[in-house]
Amino acid sequence: MLRKIRIALALLFWIGITLLFLDFTGTVHFWLGWMAKIQFLPAVMALNFIVVIFLVALTLIFGRVYCSVICPLGVMQDAVARLGRMGRRNKNKYGYSPALSLLRYGFLALLAVSVILGLGSLAALLAPYSTYGRIVSALVAPVYLWGNNLLAALAERMDSYAFYEREIWIVSLPVILTAAGAFALIAVLAWRNGRTWCNTVCPVGTLLGILSRYSLLAPVIDTSKCNGCGLCSRRCKGACIDSRNHAIDYSRCVACMDCIDTCHQGAISYTRRRTKTIPETPETSRRGFMALVGAMAGTAALRGEEKIVDGGLAVILDKKTPVRKTRVVPPGAVSLRHLASRCTACQLCVSACPNGVLRPSTDVMTFMQPESSYERGYCRPECTKCSEVCPAGAILKISREEKSSVQIGHAVWIRSNCVPLTDGVECGNCARHCPAGAIVMVPSDPSDETSVKIPVVNDERCIGCGACENLCPSRPFSAIYVEGHENHRVI
Repeated sequence: MLRKIRIALALLFWIGITLLFLDFTGTVHFWLGWMAKIQFLPAVMALNFIVVIFLVALTLIFGRVYCSVICPLGVMQDAVARLGRMGRRNKNKYGYSPALSLLRYGFLALLAVSVILGLGSLAALLAPYSTYGRIVSALVAPVYLWGNNLLAALAERMDSYAFYEREIWIVSLPVILTAAGAFALIAVLAWRNGRTWCNTVCPVGTLLGILSRYSLLAPVIDTSKCNGCGLCSRRCKGACIDSRNHAIDYSRCVACMDCIDTCHQGAISYTRRRTKTIPETPETSRRGFMALVGAMAGTAALRGEEKIVDGGLAVILDKKTPVRKTRVVPPGAVSLRHLASRCTACQLCVSACPNGVLRPSTDVMTFMQPESSYERGYCRPECTKCSEVCPAGAILKISREEKSSVQIGHAVWIRSNCVPLTDGVECGNCARHCPAGAIVMVPSDPSDETSVKIPVVNDERCIGCGACENLCPSRPFSAIYVEGHENHRVI
């Protein structure tokens, strides 16, 4: 019964979080956005002490149920492991193996150091929730959108508008390769050995494993009933049951309840612990303690392309991204440093952006963290979606009124690309569509009022929304682009 409850809750969280990364309507985020905010590492990065205390208390009472129920990457591993057992005569293919403590605590220490030093891109590679988010947004989302567009085309033939087409955008090749590599590695490990990733690589699993050694409730072996068949050990995907010594390594047990359902003698029950765990060596104990201290110190240190034609005749070239001296990050990020130190690169803001502005960075130091670029759209002043969905506090929640006064960058005019000067025609697109009124058109020749007009940017009023860059007709590079600010300011 406990196993069935655990599976039902795990499926609920897995489907809900997956839909958060696939939803392009904003409906799912309204109802299920809290599922992202209770993920462990994002809650730590956001200094959301209520959630962190809740998850710590949950672990101290029930063991590592976070890993088997709430964490989507953990549930994905269970799904892959289950597929690996299908079609096999012997479905109990695992066995006990000693913990690889050096690797476990080494990865935990690496995460703590990366957080302390502000190396967000390194921390993002180790974060389980963020890893799963990248897998879904980079590999699953394009297929999901293709299916949606197919339904939209079929519905349109039947004069129905229940579905509408969305542009299928393929993120950068480095991000796709990173997501595909992570999925392949985790899937192979899960297919062959169950929870190897959780109990060897994942630093969140290791940290919660330290706490789960002292959990109030856990699977307990009744030696008076056990006949030593070893069936529980062969079914344990955490490889943490030593059936010969009737001991369980609770630091690796994810409370999946598989062993309870497997035991034909009723020798295992989920109850208050009465038996000893697998003994620790003094070296392992000290290493675990230092890793926990390091992680806590890290917490304290934190504060697809379609060609457009002109009149159905001439092909308009696709826009190219300008070379910016300073990258542009969304309002609510406060500064480049704040975003880099808090962001876990889960891609939820990228998936939720309705205007196609946010995309994963390919820079080494900020790899996969969001940045703004305006080839596909611009950051509309009335949209605050990214600040609403960010679970890590990297993008702080702001109102529409606050966003309209936050300067994330300023527009820079490139004279050699401007259509009025290159083609001798009137334009004014940038000034006409600027929501801040920061661009005015003036005669290119001050002594001749009839000369073609060119834009002049008021840096004090410009908020860096990118409307001018996006709507500029110059191709392939816009005649006006946004240069980012390291620190945002209110104007």
